[in-house]
Amino acid sequence: MLYGHMSNKVRIVYSGGWILVMEIVPGFSLYRGLYELGQYAFSGNAMGATGMMWENLKDPINGMRDILIVMTVEWALMLVLAFYLDQVSSIGGSVGNPLLFFRCLQKKYAPPLQSSFVQQNHKVAVDMEKADVAQERHVVEQLLMDSNANQAIICDNLRKVYPGKDGNPDKLAVRGLSLALPKGQCFGMLGPNGAGKTSFISMMVGLTKPTSGTAYAHGMDIRMDMDDIYTNMGVCPQHDLLWETLTGKEHLFFYARLKNLKGAALVKAVNDSLKSVTLFHGGVGDKQVGKYSGGMKRRLSVAISLIGDPKVVYMDEPSTGLDPASRNNLWNIVKEAKRNRAIILTTHSMEEAEVLCDRLGIFVDGEFQCLGNPKELKARYGGAYIFTVTTPPEQESEIEQLVHRLSPSANKIYNLSGTQKFELPKQEVRIADVFHAVERAKSRLSIHAWGLVDTTLEDVFIKVAKGAPVFNDVA
Repeated sequence: MLYGHMSNKVRIVYSGGWILVMEIVPGFSLYRGLYELGQYAFSGNAMGATGMMWENLKDPINGMRDILIVMTVEWALMLVLAFYLDQVSSIGGSVGNPLLFFRCLQKKYAPPLQSSFVQQNHKVAVDMEKADVAQERHVVEQLLMDSNANQAIICDNLRKVYPGKDGNPDKLAVRGLSLALPKGQCFGMLGPNGAGKTSFISMMVGLTKPTSGTAYAHGMDIRMDMDDIYTNMGVCPQHDLLWETLTGKEHLFFYARLKNLKGAALVKAVNDSLKSVTLFHGGVGDKQVGKYSGGMKRRLSVAISLIGDPKVVYMDEPSTGLDPASRNNLWNIVKEAKRNRAIILTTHSMEEAEVLCDRLGIFVDGEFQCLGNPKELKARYGGAYIFTVTTPPEQESEIEQLVHRLSPSANKIYNLSGTQKFELPKQEVRIADVFHAVERAKSRLSIHAWGLVDTTLEDVFIKVAKGAPVFNDVA
């Protein structure tokens, strides 16, 4: 650093070495480059020149050659560093461990195994699974070995672990999920909050990377072919991802163009989508989304997921916040849409699951507890009638005695202010006997209301969810 005096002012002149060190900071190098370009442009205007030319890079005064070299080298180094941090963070490792770089490269580019049954931990898990879940895993194994398999979605031992922070243990969100879904079928995932349904969808749509295992959408691997999968995929997320200042029609135009729709086909697809979710008439589609109600935003999200004729669609609780009429209209849309595509749908509505889904999977603590169509699940887990009766509270004991005379193994599952609910095993009672017993009891008891129903899907869900094992480790 050199010091010089000029009148009463002190001028600091930096040597070339110090200037180069300062330019290592990207902000300084960018500022100096813009400054030198500005100086040459100013001089060019004053002297009639053309500003900075390529031959001016050799001028040692402006230092543009050094600036370009520094910025190019830093770009290459930062690109490698960003790739390293992205890969390490995706597998939940420590940034300070350089060996993880080679692990993540090996994991990303290693050829997929034909089947994950070769892993010892996987074999142990199969022994603990229910028969239908193990059968689904076996179907996936066979499909992966068949090069001509024509399945819309195949999940092979998909697993997701979120690393623990602040001393908390790792969270295993998805535990080795295997699923095969053909074209033309809607698969419903039922499960309590926090079961891992949204984590599964996030992996399938490319928002997060699986910790192990993989999945295929029309033969394309979600680990390496997401760019191709996006062109044939539709997503309705759990929370609406919309721009408040854009209109509903502008949203659909944007997403339709991403699906490569143009011209008249683009306009027709947008108008048809608005009509299907009842947002076309009355100029609703031309209003800003910020003025939409919650239900209108939800219907727009469903329309976005189906525009462009995607072959695979993921819907995460699509009917949340809809009134009964809009929900029924949405069900008709999904029924029509599943004819030529595969749909995976998560929901908390048992009615919606029965209406829309060809198959169901009850998902608890990161894994399937059972798989099958709604009738199969009710037949398998619903071996009882639900008998409900309402009397004055002082007559509760007499009603309980009456029920146990009808069915010695009856189980009381609800009791509040005179209303009691019992499970009656089907092999112990006949419907006619229950009707006769209640009619005789009315002569001596004040029975305000009573009912006998078959097991519902909601009963199946509660029974399976309560009976599922809870895991606290990630082994």
